[in-house]
This record gives sequence, C-alpha cells and structure tokens, in this order.
Amino acid sequence: MTAVTGVPAPVAGTPATGAARQVGRRLRTRPAALVSAAVLLLLILLAAAAPLLAALTGQDPYAYHDDLVDSARGGVPYGAFGGASADHWLGVEPGTGRDLFVRLLYGARVSLLVAVGATALQVLIGLFVGLAAGLGNRWVDGLLGRITDVLVALPMLVLAIALTAVVPRGFPRPLLLILVIGFLGWAGTSRIVRAQTLALKNLDFVAAARLSGAGRWRTARRELLPSLAAPVLTYAAILLPANIVVEASLSFLGVGVTPPTPSWGQMLSTAQTWFRADPAYVLLPAGFLFVTVLAFTVLGDAVRTALDPREASRLRVGTAKETAR
Repeated sequence: MTAVTGVPAPVAGTPATGAARQVGRRLRTRPAALVSAAVLLLLILLAAAAPLLAALTGQDPYAYHDDLVDSARGGVPYGAFGGASADHWLGVEPGTGRDLFVRLLYGARVSLLVAVGATALQVLIGLFVGLAAGLGNRWVDGLLGRITDVLVALPMLVLAIALTAVVPRGFPRPLLLILVIGFLGWAGTSRIVRAQTLALKNLDFVAAARLSGAGRWRTARRELLPSLAAPVLTYAAILLPANIVVEASLSFLGVGVTPPTPSWGQMLSTAQTWFRADPAYVLLPAGFLFVTVLAFTVLGDAVRTALDPREASRLRVGTAKETAR
C-alpha cells in the first residue's frame, strides 16, 4: 500500500535482510558508489591502524625533529617535496619537523570520529523530536516546531564558535565538537521525521496497530521506524560530509581541536604561514579533506537512489526524453 504522498508503506512479512540485499544489489550497479565506498573503507582502515602504522614507520605524531628543518629559512624542511624521504614518506611539518604522514592519519581519526559522533547525535535527537511532534497533539507539535524553526534560523557556525570558545581548554575537544555540532544540527532531521510521521500515521497498517492496543511509542518503534529508515539514512549520508567540513572549519579557526592533537582543519590553519615555502603542507591535508568529503557525498547520493528506486526510474525517464529530443 502506498500513501497519497508517495511514501511507501512497508510490506508485511518482508524480512529486513531481504531489503538490505536489494539495496546492496542496487549499489553494486553504480561504479561511482563502489569507488567511493572503497576510498572510504581504505581511509577508515588507515585511520584505525594509525598507531600500528606509526610504530611501523618508527614515527611519533608529536615528536619534534629540529634537524629536519632549516632554521635559517624560518623552519622550511630540508629537501624536495617537504622533506619526503624513506623515513618520512610524505615529508615533515614545517617549523617542527613532525612526520606529516602519521599526523595525517591521526588527523583522519579525529575528523571521522567527530563527524560520525555528531551525525549519530543529530539523528537520535532528530528522530525523537520529529516523532514526538508528529505523534503528539497540536500543542506539542507547535512547541517543538517553533524550537526547530529557531535552530534552523540560528547561524550554526557562529554559535559553535561561541560555545567552543567559552568551554575550558581541559575539556576533551573532540567530545566537545561532537556535542556542539550534534545539539545544534538536529533540526533538519527532525523536520524530515515529522513530515514522514504525519504521512505514515494515517495509513492502514499504523491504524491497525493503534486499534490493536499498541501505544504511541510502541507503534512508532514497531511500525514507523522501519519506514523512516530510508529517509533518515539518506539524510545522515548528507550530514556526514557536512560535519567533516564543520569540524575542519572550527579547527581552522582555532576553536576546534587544539595543538598538538592533529586535525586536518588545524593543520590547514597552521599551513597559512607556510603555503608559499612548502605547498605540500597545504595540499596534503586539503587533498585528504576534499577526497573524503567527495567520497561521502557520492556514496550518500548512491544510497539515496538505492533506498528510493523510483528516483532512479525518474532519472532514466528524464534522460531518455532528453535523448529523444
């Protein structure tokens, strides 16, 4: 059964594993999705194995090597390509001589941890608020709707800068970024969940559950959440790269991850001083950030199409019409 709004109702008795296999088959037909998934998997493995790789290369992300930089030239690394060598595969950091390869790996750990943690928090809060607004009475819906509107209207980056700047430096910065980005960015998820809940709660399978005696939250858990999985996962795939950029922006501005903890944004902030003398120090963290955001964006678009095959059908029909013209 399908609602007038076009939101498909779940088919009774359809195993979740069967739906997952269908999504997997659709993703495998998209080469861009496979390449993006492979890039992200490699990046995640490298970030997870950062301590092992650091021990393998014999480098410490926090160890200074003054003998590898030219103090007479202001700390520029000796040699070409930022001091790249057999011991330092991607060169060293200007001014400090710290190994750049290891610091990039540890920076990936911070960026991915903050992005995934903030996205999970945004989704959880958005789900709860959206379901409460969609299933509640008009007073609850109105109150939660106004709170959501205020959050949407507020400049998130400015608020994040203000909040992270007033918190004591002793507080763990990655955890602080997760909390700040998560609590300021759930409004979009809430709006999507509320709209889908209002469309789904009038369908027959939800009405049948209510008539059988199930309460609101049991109905939400057993009937609505499976139908909300597709739009919420699609939006979460969009939030992930956006949160990576927010973390990098805050660290770039000096209110995110603070030295000596490596972060791509913090490395780019430091690179402002060295981009003329050592372009590699700018290009490497910027390149990693660009590739990660691009891979998440492409994979998120593929997940959206796989979860909603009607979107792919509309795209094919539109392309065929343009070709016929």
